[in-house]
Amino acid sequence: MQVDFGRTANDYVKHRAGFPERFFQRLVREEVLRPGLRAVDLGTGTGTVARGLARNGCQVTALDISASMLEGARQLAAHERLSIDWRLAPAENTGLPEASADLVIAGQCWHWFDRAAAAREAARLLVPGGRLVIAHFDWVPLPGNIIEATENLIHEFNPGPIQPYVQFGHGTGLYPAWFKDVAGAGFIGLESFSFDVAVPYTHEAWRGRVRASAKIGASLAPEQVALFDAALASLLTERFPAEPLAVPHRVFALIATRP
Repeated sequence: MQVDFGRTANDYVKHRAGFPERFFQRLVREEVLRPGLRAVDLGTGTGTVARGLARNGCQVTALDISASMLEGARQLAAHERLSIDWRLAPAENTGLPEASADLVIAGQCWHWFDRAAAAREAARLLVPGGRLVIAHFDWVPLPGNIIEATENLIHEFNPGPIQPYVQFGHGTGLYPAWFKDVAGAGFIGLESFSFDVAVPYTHEAWRGRVRASAKIGASLAPEQVALFDAALASLLTERFPAEPLAVPHRVFALIATRP
């Protein structure tokens, strides 16, 4: 499956819910996040994590390999009058100076990287005592719920390999494999947390959110995306007519320290 999120940047910017404020509050409580930190956001996408860091007073550098995603991120940050340094670069080779960051974070993207190389790069960027955070904000499939029905429809239109986040998280939204990744790069003091939230979506917004997923808008031809969108609209009308939908999500975060 060839995935290019740049193809679905408009839907991604408009419809994909970012990490909830509770996530950033938890990082503050864990003494990982505080004003003045030099923070690097890897695989920033539309900048949901970068903006949260900037709102909390960090000096933020945000990187992605998609120019169109970065343009969407710039627009969203400008709307909030947030100052963020946006750069077109991969997580595995950022081009940033050694020991130039207090915090490196990767939100909803670690599975797309060469994980060993990204972990080594994070260690190179961090000062001693600096923190690496790998975080996810996944929808949670349960028997009979909107996620299960949506995923079944996705599979009908694109029956190829499962999405990487499902492969590594086994549909639970929890990622034990990441512990080995960061330990292998020399990180210590590994900790994690998770919590569940329900995200409200109108039918229109949910259709846009799903179009912005890896197996639909980021990989299918436009005519296939249109057919899928019509099928999802029918499914919602028939089986989940109430609006807004309360879509279950799980936040997961792994925190590691550079020695």
